[in-house]
Amino acid sequence: MAGLRLQSASMKLALCNEVLRDLSFEEQCRYASALGYQALEIAPFTLSDSPHEISQTRRRELRSIAEDAGLSICGLHWLLVTPKGLSITTSDSAVRQKTRDVMLGLIDLCADLGGKILVHGSPQQRMVDPGESLEETWRKMRDLFAEIAPRAGERKVYYCIEALTPNETNTITSMEEAVQLVRDVDHPAFQTMIDTKATATNESVPVEQVVERWLPTGMVRHIHFNDRNRRSPGQGEDRFTAVLQVLRRQNYDGYISMEPFDYHPDGRGSATFAVAYVRGILDALEETSIS
Repeated sequence: MAGLRLQSASMKLALCNEVLRDLSFEEQCRYASALGYQALEIAPFTLSDSPHEISQTRRRELRSIAEDAGLSICGLHWLLVTPKGLSITTSDSAVRQKTRDVMLGLIDLCADLGGKILVHGSPQQRMVDPGESLEETWRKMRDLFAEIAPRAGERKVYYCIEALTPNETNTITSMEEAVQLVRDVDHPAFQTMIDTKATATNESVPVEQVVERWLPTGMVRHIHFNDRNRRSPGQGEDRFTAVLQVLRRQNYDGYISMEPFDYHPDGRGSATFAVAYVRGILDALEETSIS
């Protein structure tokens, strides 16, 4: 398979590794690297049922496997799938305490793997408890994130709350809410990110306008690309040229991670289509700027 390498100066492409979850981690790395990705973004549940307890030996091994394939591990996402039964909003204080401990462990895992970003989506683990007010739920989220943010700062990673769609969860379903939580927590290591599927679904303006508004604030630390139909970018009606133009104009130098949920025709095909589509746009923009 011929490797495709990005020529654009600053933006880097990553693949969310669950797209290739049928492969071993070593095979995931080799396949992603051959396609031209520069990093993997890891869903911890693909590594272990208790990913926060992965040994230091295994952490070094995983990082080495990625580096040997020419990849970085840019971070973690889909954080609270395992262990089962976690929640940041439950009224059960013991469960919240366990969830806090897992989150702290995942911060350490991310740093040990060389990552810089943790994306907190985990929609089912942040639902408003029946009978509880949104205000009380907000307070619990704010307090928990404020508690774990200093560890993120110590380990030099950003912990990012992700706005999701109302079909997925009932808390933080807009960029305004995500930014308000960042402001309420008020710690430099707690930030937000932009997921194009959720943004295209939730917001009243196009994704590129959301990027234009919020990226300069310094609160947006990461980008996920996916179509609102849940497939790879380019496999639906959403278009990404304008988003990439804004990211280039604002000198975004972070990762854009491909995060499809509906793998068409399969995981490998989805990963291949995504990088080819986005790289094609970036190459065209580069040629236009040169000419």
